[in-house]
Amino acid sequence: METGFTYEDYQTTAQWLLSHTKHRPQVAVICGSGLGGLTNQLTQAQSFDYSEIPNFPRSTVPGHAGRLVFGFLNGKACVMMQGRFHMYEGYPLWKVTFPVRVFRLLGVDTLLVTNAAGGLNPKFEVGDIMLIRDHINLPGFSGQNPLIGPNDERFGVRFPAMSDAYDRDMRQKAHTAWKQMGEKRELQEGTYVMLAGPNFETVAECRLLQKLGADAVGMSTVPEVIVARHCGLRVFGFSLITNKVVTDYESLEKANHEEVLEAGRQAAQKLEKFVSILMGGIPQPGCAS
Repeated sequence: METGFTYEDYQTTAQWLLSHTKHRPQVAVICGSGLGGLTNQLTQAQSFDYSEIPNFPRSTVPGHAGRLVFGFLNGKACVMMQGRFHMYEGYPLWKVTFPVRVFRLLGVDTLLVTNAAGGLNPKFEVGDIMLIRDHINLPGFSGQNPLIGPNDERFGVRFPAMSDAYDRDMRQKAHTAWKQMGEKRELQEGTYVMLAGPNFETVAECRLLQKLGADAVGMSTVPEVIVARHCGLRVFGFSLITNKVVTDYESLEKANHEEVLEAGRQAAQKLEKFVSILMGGIPQPGCAS
């Protein structure tokens, strides 16, 4: 059985990227299902297919292009993952989260995570954006955690805190940015719960997740956030609510991936504008937040 990457593996990838681009990103963005269009907003863009980057896994899901794109957004040097990796693709979590530590070695200090999620909170509508305040790591309850195995102190401590995973300062800035945009719907805020997938949830599962206090459900994001916090990155993120979960046995509604991608297309402009404004609020490198 493979046991994960060594520090040298991360370094090899980071050094390859640093030698192939002049870009020196401060912010990394992971684009969720159907949200890869964010990369079109980058100026001076330079992209690499995952297949050409040493050690990089491949993205196998529709709506995930499988490219790493460097450039500038609203004056901030960024690197964006156009397509992420998931547990349900058969990847172990240390592979899912591989890019996060590479970003750390590139000099990134802030990670923005985005995802498409099902709305558990009955107040949510399709097309809403939920700022992630906290998460529930359901796979972690059953022994699936990206930090399992030997700990490398060069990245972080053995037992990292997660009570402050989502940066409070950036969440406040997000609310301010949203007001500037003058959207009709308010910016939602809540707890994201991760399941392994790839099937969508049963009615009983959705009811359980609501009882646990989760507002949105998806199949990603949490592993990357855990690894990012472990290695000291500032993290903030949001979910695009692409469908409302089914909690009624009489309902004939069924979740499907096509509606997820379609909701992503419809919200694209709103999201791109939002992320662009937020970039301006990220503290300069070396500033304590």
